[in-house]
Amino acid sequence: MCGIVAYIGPKDATPFLLEGLARLEYRGYDSAGVAVTGRSGGIKLRKVKGRVADLAADVPARFKGTTGIGHTRWATHGVPSDANAHPHLDNADRIAVVHNGIIENADELRAKLTAEGVVFRSETDTEVLAHLIAAHVTEGGELEDAVRAALGRVVGTYGIAVLDAEQPDRIVVARNGSPIVLGIGEKEMFVASDVSALVRYTRQVVHLEDGELATVRADGFRTFTADARTTHRQPSTVDWDIDSFDTAGYEHFLLKEIHEQPGSVERTLSGRLDERFATAHLGGLNLDARELREIRRVKILGCGSAYYAGEMGAQLIEELARIPAHSEPASEFRYRNPVIEADTLYVAVSQSGETYDTLAAVQEIKRKGGRVLGVVNTVGSAIARECDGGIYLHAGPEVSVASTKAFTSTVVAFALLALHFGRIHDLSPADGRRIVSALQALPDQIREVLDQSEAIAELAAEYAESAGMMFIGRVRGYPVAREGAQKLKEISYVHAEAYPASELKHGPLALISPELPTVALVPDDELLDKNLTTLGEIKARSGRVIAVAHRRPEEKLVDHCILVPKSEPELDPLLLNIPLQLLAYHAAVALGRDVDKPRNLAKSVTVE
Repeated sequence: MCGIVAYIGPKDATPFLLEGLARLEYRGYDSAGVAVTGRSGGIKLRKVKGRVADLAADVPARFKGTTGIGHTRWATHGVPSDANAHPHLDNADRIAVVHNGIIENADELRAKLTAEGVVFRSETDTEVLAHLIAAHVTEGGELEDAVRAALGRVVGTYGIAVLDAEQPDRIVVARNGSPIVLGIGEKEMFVASDVSALVRYTRQVVHLEDGELATVRADGFRTFTADARTTHRQPSTVDWDIDSFDTAGYEHFLLKEIHEQPGSVERTLSGRLDERFATAHLGGLNLDARELREIRRVKILGCGSAYYAGEMGAQLIEELARIPAHSEPASEFRYRNPVIEADTLYVAVSQSGETYDTLAAVQEIKRKGGRVLGVVNTVGSAIARECDGGIYLHAGPEVSVASTKAFTSTVVAFALLALHFGRIHDLSPADGRRIVSALQALPDQIREVLDQSEAIAELAAEYAESAGMMFIGRVRGYPVAREGAQKLKEISYVHAEAYPASELKHGPLALISPELPTVALVPDDELLDKNLTTLGEIKARSGRVIAVAHRRPEEKLVDHCILVPKSEPELDPLLLNIPLQLLAYHAAVALGRDVDKPRNLAKSVTVE
């Protein structure tokens, strides 16, 4: 991983490759490179450890070609370095390859190729592909045949683009577990691992399926399987535009996306609330009322913030629909030989729709006969295509690595699902109307919280140098605490831990000191008195407390308080989370972090 771009057509490929890679910077990476060829033959290669800007500065003016591939790398095999950066070439400098994914049998293949006289120039698994393809290229043979033969020897995941200096009229691409998207232009074609690299040039795209390859030429494309059977892919239209990938005057994409949340929530809700029957319309579920009533439990699967959104979603489903629900990390689910039950509904959550661990969990459930819904933001993504039905978030593209607006829209989508379930079961019309009204009020309430950004920035600057932070919440507040700790860790690199407030006395209270501030979720609900008692326990041990609350606790219980508007109890977590996003953002800025591209992380994790 992490980002792939490619171009073939009448123009110079290099400007598109560099711009496309820059569009993919948000995914996280440590090195970048490009390779081009043309009618004159030969491959020109440039790659560097560092940013796309460093690569652009290293590319000479005469670096031109009408066919090219580019890559931003996030290290899996070998340290970040010029040599380990993609593209990788074979020993004859004829074949160039860029690759997302992991070749699991790379060591075995490397040993065999070395014994055959191949000299490796890098530590990567990807270089194996370049040499394998070169070994299968025959005089007068087709590049796609060599790629198919090479992939037949590979075990693992991949999204690849392959260039042949002797066949500059084509690029061959393939997908297995890592996304590849074709972009259709006027007598030119584009390839990328993410549509964000394509939207300036075309809205017509084709998503490859796992196990599928494509030969891409300037005048079109052909898709086929590993055994050379032709497949038929119809283009779809991307509804994002280039302005979505601009900071629009904000200092960072993350801050922009935090402030976009009122609009993203409105889009998630749009057309889905039914005031007459106090319910939600979710036609994409592909489940009728009778089928929904037969569901006895719900299992939600996601990774990182998607997992925490699933925890909030599970609580909403249990409270509103009275159906047992549970959230579990997708990355663990498939390794424990899970029991798949016919009366359980499985829900896969992923902003990108390409998260490999989640996709693999979906495939395992489907293999065992389970029913899976997807909650995803990216139309046409792998998880969306694999699932039996689902809910698109319509949050708009999320560029920053840390998820904010997609997280919030995911929880809103779960509120809609819980309302829909609840009204089919035993949720009264009065309670349905209560939730509908609360959902309609959310965008304006989020705006109220966002108006406190400057005050939260001052607070974040005061606490940013802390060695760590504790986040606590009870029941509905605990997933919020977990997501708050996650955000702080992701973008500020400040160590943060989240605990149920009720668990402090069972161990974590030993950590409390003036050096470890506590962020406490204190909603005005049935557990308010218990939460206030917990604050007293922290203050009695000289701990500092930042409360996120609906009304200010006694002065002796808190050092600082961030007030948020009151919603219905089931939806309060949505609003309690917004200040924690701002707190993490402003702490990261105060510490001088690379907010949009935090170290060691990638936006879309398409490997295990």
